[in-house]
Amino acid sequence: MPVTVVRFNLVEPDARPASLRDRYRAALEMSAYADGHGVTTVQTEEHHGVANNWLPSPFAFAAAVFGATRRIAVTVSAVIGPLYDPLRLAEEIAVLDLLSGGRLVTVAGIGYRPEEYAQFDVDWKQRGRLQDELLETLLKAWTGEPFEYRGRTVRVTPRPCTDPHPLLLVGGSSRAAARRAARLGLPFFPSAHLPELEAYYKERLVEYGTEGWTMMPAAETPLLHIAENPDEAWSRYGAHFLHEARTYASWQSGDIRSAVRSAATGVDELRAEGVYRIVTPDECVELGHANYVLHPLAGGMPVEEGWRSLRLFAERVIPELHD
Repeated sequence: MPVTVVRFNLVEPDARPASLRDRYRAALEMSAYADGHGVTTVQTEEHHGVANNWLPSPFAFAAAVFGATRRIAVTVSAVIGPLYDPLRLAEEIAVLDLLSGGRLVTVAGIGYRPEEYAQFDVDWKQRGRLQDELLETLLKAWTGEPFEYRGRTVRVTPRPCTDPHPLLLVGGSSRAAARRAARLGLPFFPSAHLPELEAYYKERLVEYGTEGWTMMPAAETPLLHIAENPDEAWSRYGAHFLHEARTYASWQSGDIRSAVRSAATGVDELRAEGVYRIVTPDECVELGHANYVLHPLAGGMPVEEGWRSLRLFAERVIPELHD
């Protein structure tokens, strides 16, 4: 059975608070519906100070999803590690692990937007050191035992329920990220299909004498939207996908490698690229992917259209994938 993912970043350009409230509520209702129809994972992420209202608080959203669901996992992909206080993050994840019964997956990256570091008065040049400290602190904190932290003895309680600790992956597209994951014996989550980086990570595991594994995007893992008439859907809603694609493109410099990377400047170009795809239920089944990522509210998509896509996915695609 393929992994099925419903992704939310709650973007809505020029939204009023009441409209965002309705979008957030819809995302929770969609998560509950997805949970009841066998979807594997809700995926969310974080960005800060973005004009289109990109979700800045993924763990608060994850907590709400856990309260509305019983089985589905929530993957935060990715948390911008150096922006967090390590002890507080250890507590937050431990509590979410207990509340959810171990359904939280955290991918820790370092981000790629200096302006987010500036917003929180965190030194961009220190991001590697801060990420090392964060990951090392989380692993010590979740033992429940006292440990030395910044020159003092501290202890984080309660302990999470997942043994040996909540699922924590190191994300990134650099050798530094791969080395960091291998040194700590943590799984590695490349931000794109990067077999050479996966190989480098495995070499470093041998060097450090640690164990780990990779969760790498496939060479082709498009963001999906399901519609009975894709031509009509592209015509009516393509601008929402283009908005998100252009937002990502404005952030990503030449050395950033991401599974969501588009050079399109118009809807027709975006459709031709294939990073975002609108497909019929039958076409979706025929993709034959190991991972299906549905993005029902992409780029401020109208909520009612997001529901149409999700229902087609749940009622027409997932049963075929089970078969």
